[in-house]
Amino acid sequence: MIATAAARRGSLTLATALLWVTLVYNVAEGAIGVTAGAIAGSVALMGFGLDSFIEVTAAAVLLWRLRMPDGDPQVEARELVARRIVGATFVLLAAYVFGQTAYVLATGNEPEASTVGIGLAIASLLLMPALGLAKRWNARLLHSHALMAESTETLVCSYLSVTLLMGLGANAVFGWWWADVAAALAMVPWIAKEGLEGLRGESCDEDCRIGGVQ
Repeated sequence: MIATAAARRGSLTLATALLWVTLVYNVAEGAIGVTAGAIAGSVALMGFGLDSFIEVTAAAVLLWRLRMPDGDPQVEARELVARRIVGATFVLLAAYVFGQTAYVLATGNEPEASTVGIGLAIASLLLMPALGLAKRWNARLLHSHALMAESTETLVCSYLSVTLLMGLGANAVFGWWWADVAAALAMVPWIAKEGLEGLRGESCDEDCRIGGVQ
C-alpha cells in the first residue's frame, strides 16, 4: 500500500516511465516486425508487429489516464471507451492472423526465413518479461486495475515472443515453413482473449480505486 503522498507520487512517476519505455520500444518493434514480416511473407511476424502497435495504443491510453485529475467525472467513462476500442483492435487482429494463415495454407505460399525476425523475438523475450513484472509490481502498489491489465498485455507479449521465436527458428534451422503458420495460429487464442476482455470493459472494484488510479 502506498503509505505517503510522496511515495505515491514516486510510484506514479515510475509508472509513467515504464509506460514510455513500453510505447517507444513497441513502436520500433512494430515497424521492424511488419516490415520484416512483409519481406519474408511471415504471417507470425506480421501478426507480432501489428500486435505491437496495439500495445502502443494501450500504453498511450494509460499515459493519458495518468495525466487526468483523480476527481474528473469523465475519466472512467472515457477510459472504458478507450479500453473497448483497444479490445476491438485485438479481435480484428486475431481475425486477420487466422484468415491470413488460411490463405497461406490454401495458396501454398511458403514464408522465407527471417534473421531480423529472430533477432526481434529474442530482444523482446529479454525485455518484455522484466518490463511486465516491473509494471505489475508497481500496479499493486498503486492498487490500479488499469495498470495491472496493461502489465498483463506486456506479459502476453512475452508469450508471443516465445511463440514467434519457435516458429521462425524452426523455419530457419529445419526449413519447416509450416512452423511459421503454426506459430501464428498459436497466437490467435491469446490475442482474441485480450480483445474480448477489453470489449467487456469490466469496471474496477473498490480495491482498484485506492490510490486514485483505476
